[in-house]
Amino acid sequence: MAKRTKLAALAVALGLAVSASVAKAETLADAMIGAYNNSGLLEQNRAVLRAADEDVAQAVAALRPVISWSADATRQFGTTRSATTNNLILPTVSNTASASLIAELTIFDNGQGKLAIETAKEAVLGTRQSLVGIEQQVLLAAVEAFLEVRRAIENVALRENNVRLITQELRAARERFEVGEVTRTDTSLAEARLAAARSQLAAAQGALTIAREQYLAIVGRLPGALEPLRSLPNLPGSVESAKAIAVREHPQVKSVQHQVAAAELSILRAEAAMKPTVRLAGRLNVTEGLNTDRFTRGGSVGVEAGGPIYQGGRLTSLVRQAMANRDSSRGQLHQVIDQVSQNVGNAYAQLRIAQASLESTERQVRAATVAFRGVREEAALGARTTLDVLNAEQELLNARSARISAQVDESIAAYRVLSTLGRLTATDLRLNVQQYDPISYYNLVKDGPIQKSKQGQQLDRVLKSLGKN
Repeated sequence: MAKRTKLAALAVALGLAVSASVAKAETLADAMIGAYNNSGLLEQNRAVLRAADEDVAQAVAALRPVISWSADATRQFGTTRSATTNNLILPTVSNTASASLIAELTIFDNGQGKLAIETAKEAVLGTRQSLVGIEQQVLLAAVEAFLEVRRAIENVALRENNVRLITQELRAARERFEVGEVTRTDTSLAEARLAAARSQLAAAQGALTIAREQYLAIVGRLPGALEPLRSLPNLPGSVESAKAIAVREHPQVKSVQHQVAAAELSILRAEAAMKPTVRLAGRLNVTEGLNTDRFTRGGSVGVEAGGPIYQGGRLTSLVRQAMANRDSSRGQLHQVIDQVSQNVGNAYAQLRIAQASLESTERQVRAATVAFRGVREEAALGARTTLDVLNAEQELLNARSARISAQVDESIAAYRVLSTLGRLTATDLRLNVQQYDPISYYNLVKDGPIQKSKQGQQLDRVLKSLGKN
């Protein structure tokens, strides 16, 4: 009874240990969350987006009054001669100080200012889509790093098992040699295979170390126990439907679409620059003599209008250049659409290849397992040699290794398909992360707040939270 109690307690302890290890195993989602939170590439491109947001603020500021000041202190000296001084040459010195306050406001510019704002907004929208594309790259890299570690771990386990099996075969061969059932050649073959298996194990362990370092670089920490994938992502049933989704939703396509829109607006801006503008200008001046009691104070307010007459063909060249850039953006859009569609087709082809390979390796493993068991039993009866057993074991090892690679390749290919659709994002995958909100910073700066305003103070707090101050 006491022995049964001890065995039961041991079983419970082992069960709890297994449960704890399973509970602590990292999932693929954990790896992607780590990559999302620790990616320097994402941080870099978020800063690029914030810089693009500031272009909108600068375009808005161009339509507001511009107030500036200037000041100077002047010392004038020289000599003078006149009849009042009996034609004597006398030195003259005067010290003056002046200050000016200047204000300017563009009243009418044929829409150049508003077009500049709209162009900057299109650039912001395009940059946001580029950031989504970077996010996809980061998450796909996390997927590949996770699965490569899984591949390496399983290969190491497979190689370790192979070393154990060949060690057993070598032990059996030596026992049979001692009783005269086999020759020295059989034991030498087993020894050679064992040495090769140990070499392959060392290579697999090295590959695991490399995969762990890659995981550390992408996810931000070394991998622990990794949980196998439970399922693959849901994908469209046909390549054509997937291509239609990618053309509509892929961030690269959307980014170039905004570039085309910005190029269209640039043409209108270039045409507006050929027309006159009207500005309201005001100035206040104060000038005082430092060594006299003389001073002047005054100001001016006026409306100024002006426009180009002849600039050597520069303005018309700018219009033509804007049109050429628009045509270039349109051509780029066509290329991107074609490339995205091709990438979808290629990703589906790789997925089908991996699935077919997995199905074949499953059959290969089943057949090799049956063959290995049969050869080993026949060798025990003396109908097979040690070399036959070693060859059958090697066939089984190769089949299992191929199955591991096919399983990993299928998973990677599935997530690559998801990436080509534009759906490998934290939002689409519902990752438990604090997602970066590109709109919040834009809303703070789009109206060009000054530092001392309430909105400017709020912006300062945001920048400090980002670690930029």
